[in-house]
Amino acid sequence: MDVLFFFLLLGVLYSYFIYPILMWAWPKRSVSVAALADLPSISLIITAHNEASRISDKLDGSLLIDYPADLFEIIIASDCSDDGTNEMVEKYADKGIKLVKAEKRLGKEYAQSLAIDAARGDILIFSDVATHIEPGGLTQMVAEFADITVGAVSSEDRFISQDGSVAGEGLYVRYEMWLRQMESQVNSIVGLSGSFFAVRKEVARFNWDIYSPSDFNSALNCQRLGLRAISSNNIHGYYKDIADPQKEYARKIRTVVRGLTGLLRQREVLNPLKYGLFSFQLWSHKVMRWLEPWLMLALFLVSLGLSGAGGLYSLVFFAQMTFYGVACCVHFNISLQKYSPLKIIYFFCQVNLAMADAGLQFIRGTRVTVWTPTKR
Repeated sequence: MDVLFFFLLLGVLYSYFIYPILMWAWPKRSVSVAALADLPSISLIITAHNEASRISDKLDGSLLIDYPADLFEIIIASDCSDDGTNEMVEKYADKGIKLVKAEKRLGKEYAQSLAIDAARGDILIFSDVATHIEPGGLTQMVAEFADITVGAVSSEDRFISQDGSVAGEGLYVRYEMWLRQMESQVNSIVGLSGSFFAVRKEVARFNWDIYSPSDFNSALNCQRLGLRAISSNNIHGYYKDIADPQKEYARKIRTVVRGLTGLLRQREVLNPLKYGLFSFQLWSHKVMRWLEPWLMLALFLVSLGLSGAGGLYSLVFFAQMTFYGVACCVHFNISLQKYSPLKIIYFFCQVNLAMADAGLQFIRGTRVTVWTPTKR
C-alpha cells in the first residue's frame, strides 16, 4: 500500500506539474530562421454550421485582414447549414468570398475536407466563426513557416469571459498556452487550437481524417511527415466564454471523446521507438491527462485506507478532502465562483469529472463526428 500510495501520488502530480517542469528544464532547440523571401498564397477556411446570427460579423472582420489580395482567399466551409447561413455568405461573393457546401451533414472535418480540395493556397488556415482574428494575425502566422521544419502553427487562445472577469478556464487556458510554448521550444506541441491554426497544404492532404479532430490529427500528421507543430505567442485567437455554462460540461466530454478517437486511429505515434520525444510528450500531455481522474480516485481511496497511519498519509487525505469539499461548495453555491481560487478548484474538478465521463462513454462505443458550434 505504501508503494501504491507514492506511485499514485506521482501519477496525479505528473501531467499537470512534473511534466511541465520537465519541459521547462529541457534543453531548447537552437533555431535561426531567415524571414520569408516571398509571402506564400494562403486560404482562410472558416467552418460554419447554422451561424446566421454571427456569420456576417465574422466575414466583415475577415475582410479587414491585412494580406495581399492576390495571395489571399476566404472560403466558408458550410456543414450542411439550413438556417440561412449559406444565403448570407453568397451575398459576399462579389467580395471574393467562396462558399463550399456539404450536402450531407457528416461533421466539421468533412466540411473542411471539401474546402481543402477547393483551396488554392500553399498555407491553409482554419478558423471557427466565434474566433476573432487580428488584422495582422495571418501575416504573423505565415511568418512561422519560414522554418522548413514547421508543418503546422497554432494560435494562442485568449479567453474573454461574458462579464469581463477572470474565469477559471481563462487561467487554465493561460497555463496550457505556457505549456505549449515550452513544448514548441523543445520539440513539438501535441495538439493545435481548433479555433485558429494553420498547416502546410501537404500536411492537410496527407491524412485528413473526417472521424478525428482536425487540430489534433494535424499535429500527429506533422510527426508522420517529419515536421513539427508549434504554438506562437505572437498569434492570438480571441473567443468568449460559453454563454450557457450548463453546456460547458458537454463540450468537454465531446472534446475528450474526439481526442481519444483521433489517438486510437493513429496509435502508432505512441511508439517511442519510432517517434521518440514526441511520443513521450504525447503520453505525458494527453494520455496521462486523460488518466488523471482515475488516478485521483485511486489515490483518494488508498490515502483513505492509510490515513490512520498519520504523517504524510493523513496530510494528503486531508488535502484531498478539503480540495473536493471546496469544489462541492462552489457547485452548490454559484456565488462562490466570484472568488478566482475557488473557481479554479471547481473548474479543475469539473474538467476531470468530464474526462472520466468521456472515458466511460468512449469505452462504451460513443463516437462524435457531427459537430454543433458552442454558442459563446
